[in-house]
Amino acid sequence: MNPEPSACHQRVSQEKRAAILRAATRLFLASGYDRTSLAKIAEAAGASKATLFKQFPTKAALFDAIVAASWQAGDGTEDTAAPGDLRAGLALVGRRYVALLTRPGMADLFRIVIAELPRFPELAEPQFHRGKMPYFDSVRGYLEAEREAGTIRLEDPELAATQFLGMISNYVFWPRLLLAHWAPDDAAVESVVDEAVLMMVARYAA
Repeated sequence: MNPEPSACHQRVSQEKRAAILRAATRLFLASGYDRTSLAKIAEAAGASKATLFKQFPTKAALFDAIVAASWQAGDGTEDTAAPGDLRAGLALVGRRYVALLTRPGMADLFRIVIAELPRFPELAEPQFHRGKMPYFDSVRGYLEAEREAGTIRLEDPELAATQFLGMISNYVFWPRLLLAHWAPDDAAVESVVDEAVLMMVARYAA
């Protein structure tokens, strides 16, 4: 059996899915979650209603998919932060966090949730539990692995993960929600990550 048609069909399906997610994010931000219909999203994405409904039967399912795509850590080919060298591991985690927070659409996703939260509090659930927390848990797990390796002394890995990620996001990401043109240069971002690493090493290194 020739696998080409199947591979081609899968590629087209993935491209249509990505177009739908981009169109939905754009329309949710421009018109609001409530005033954006699946039909409008299909039209903006250049997809048929049947194609959209096949992949996303409800608007909630579509929003969940946007969250999952935004917080996806990567394609699986990245180097992992192996315990044993605390400074190098934290630097890798920090740079990955910057790359995640500065992805196109990440700030827009937060803006949608914040704007619609009073009327649609359920939007916060996928953003928090299927987006933010799995990533946070991965960082906490890395710190726990460093503790097992004897490179770090800490009683509360959750607090330590909060401190480290907070030092980075407070400069790299949160101003972006209010200041549309907030885009510190690479050198400034690297400096923030380096300083966060030094703070963690000074506080917790064994």
